[in-house]
Amino acid sequence: MGEISPFVASVSTRIARHAAAYTAELDAAEHPGRMSPDSFAVHVEAVLDDYDPPSTRRRHSDTLVFPHLYSAARDPSADEEGWRVPSAVLAGLMAAEVEFRGPLRLSARQNTLLAEEYETIGAQLSAVGLSTHAALAFRRAMALYRVNEDDRAEDRCGLELARSNTRALPHGVRRWAGQGSYLLCGHGYRPSWLLGWVVSQMLLFTGVALLLDSVQPPADTIYMGVTGFLNPPGPGDTQDLHGAVRVLFVIEAWTGAVSMSVFFALLVRKWFRM
Repeated sequence: MGEISPFVASVSTRIARHAAAYTAELDAAEHPGRMSPDSFAVHVEAVLDDYDPPSTRRRHSDTLVFPHLYSAARDPSADEEGWRVPSAVLAGLMAAEVEFRGPLRLSARQNTLLAEEYETIGAQLSAVGLSTHAALAFRRAMALYRVNEDDRAEDRCGLELARSNTRALPHGVRRWAGQGSYLLCGHGYRPSWLLGWVVSQMLLFTGVALLLDSVQPPADTIYMGVTGFLNPPGPGDTQDLHGAVRVLFVIEAWTGAVSMSVFFALLVRKWFRM
């Protein structure tokens, strides 16, 4: 790593000081994982108020301003104060915010480098339970990847952003719904997961139908259970079935219609983004 200029060293010191102060605020909070990053933004603004780079044109277009802070955030040492979250990680996030929101224009290479730092910091914040701050990091990474038209990386961060937002919710129906969305299709970013649930649904409905109807030949019940998911059987197809089995196949048909509609909608979205 090259020598740090006096200006960068001075700004880095201010970032470290504000990060330490904010870490103390987080450590005192009852639910730091749900804490709004508004107070964090105040500290970032305080750094930006004095952030006046010597030139709006950067000497090297393939480097970042604070690589030493990002390096420290990747391998943080324990704070002497015994905080739950190392202040070096929050210093890295603060430095990334200063670069992202500062007056220096980022090149395509710098967009990628900064997005990667945001993504790494977001993963670290998720690991220590700071969900709202992790969501901020992943949101920034998405924006930078989008500028560079890196759809795969954008979707990867979008999935982590959705997971962080879900974790930030208090326990209740909304959080359960978010967790269900992740399990079913990765919050829409992993439509292929839904195919596994489709197979599970067909096996479940077919198995229950076999248990409820002991008169109908098993081969016919299996055929109805497998094909009924995609092609709802008509009255003539189910007239010889047990009443409970007929109701079961109606539920299966509705489940299949909803599941496949969601699957193809997500798949088309993914195709058009490739």
